[in-house]
Amino acid sequence: MELIFHFLPWHWWVAGILLIILEMLAPTGHTLWLGVAALVVGALLWLFPQLDWKLQLLLFAVLSVASVLLYRQYARKKQHVTDEPSLNRRGERYIGRVFTLDEPIINGVGKIRVDDTTWRVTGPDRPAGETVKVISVDGSTLQVVPEP
Repeated sequence: MELIFHFLPWHWWVAGILLIILEMLAPTGHTLWLGVAALVVGALLWLFPQLDWKLQLLLFAVLSVASVLLYRQYARKKQHVTDEPSLNRRGERYIGRVFTLDEPIINGVGKIRVDDTTWRVTGPDRPAGETVKVISVDGSTLQVVPEP
């Protein structure tokens, strides 16, 4: 015995609006496109009321996958160019700069002070007060070498 269920256009429209609201509450970039797919299926059902519920679900699935994939492709191509590429990677701003050791590097670990922040540094053992150059960043640790 086959279960018969009839979707109405407003079912799809409510689902689409709920998915779009969910996107606003927890932005992922995916539920927006699922919501759009649901709204489109609702519009198609309004235009063609004889659409079978199985075809409606298939349309929703295909439109959802296609719209998410198209969005990902578009977003990948449209990379934002910025004049501050290391804005959220603060440590990278210090690469190439020279600082004075606040604490000696002992067993490969020491500290420097940059503005109002103390940074953990790794490198060859050096006494406090010597200058070091930042060569790379690993998380919140700066790798340094002695500055001649």
